[in-house]
Amino acid sequence: MKIFQFKTPALAAFLLIAAVGCDKEDQVDTDSPAYQIAQSEKVIMPDAVKLPLNAPKGNGRIFTFYAEGFQKYKAVSKGGDPNVFEWVFVAPLADLYDIHNNKVGTHSAGPSWQLSANDSIFAQHFTPAKTAPSPDGTSIDWLLLMPKAGKTATGDFADVDYIQRIATKGGKAPTTPPDNISSTVNVPYTAIYRFSKINQ
Repeated sequence: MKIFQFKTPALAAFLLIAAVGCDKEDQVDTDSPAYQIAQSEKVIMPDAVKLPLNAPKGNGRIFTFYAEGFQKYKAVSKGGDPNVFEWVFVAPLADLYDIHNNKVGTHSAGPSWQLSANDSIFAQHFTPAKTAPSPDGTSIDWLLLMPKAGKTATGDFADVDYIQRIATKGGKAPTTPPDNISSTVNVPYTAIYRFSKINQ
């Protein structure tokens, strides 16, 4: 068996630093948008939120974004009782990130997504709504939405036919009811949003 010896301490130190550098490159940031987007391609999609086949040409993906932010809730009277309260959903508020970990836009009330003043889209539910419980029971549902009637999608969203919310984490209203009618809460959440079109 050959035993390799370094002729100089400097060479040995250089190779050690290089080896450590390689190890760092092999490490994956599992919290990064890029990682989360890549992992989302492996999810098993529930039938309720799958895209229609739209044969013979099918569908094409336009965008995939990772969202990180909050689901906002407020208190309302429950069952008309002025002394009993429950949480109702108000709106999302999140930042959108692309596969390169760049912040590219926002997600807010509507629901809406905006990349710039010229690139935006609003969405609405199908009738009946297409939803599926998250595999994680503590997280908000997965959704299949459509562009909102009467709100023209603009710019890079102009050809979008479907919006999917999948791979959700968090975001559910607290299980503890509000203390009073003025209570509000922002619940942290993350999700993957896919924007697709029907191929022509």
